[in-house]
Amino acid sequence: MKKKNQFQERKSNKAQNDGALTLGDMVNQEMLAKLKNTKNELSMAEKKRQEEEEAKRVFERKQKEKNKSFEELLNESNTDWRNFK
Repeated sequence: MKKKNQFQERKSNKAQNDGALTLGDMVNQEMLAKLKNTKNELSMAEKKRQEEEEAKRVFERKQKEKNKSFEELLNESNTDWRNFK
């Protein structure tokens, strides 16, 4: 019985909400276009920032690889140097 009442309450609440104005109805088209434009600009700026961070990480990784000592390079090598003695 309780579930049936909850279902009926939700159904009546939904019917009441259908008659109410939505945010999209209250905002005029010019303001909506301006908000969408701002959203696009922010997403483009975020994408550019992420690309710059990725480029910075790649550059730092290359610099780190370039500045490795001979010992570090030798330790990373997969070759078994004992076979070449």
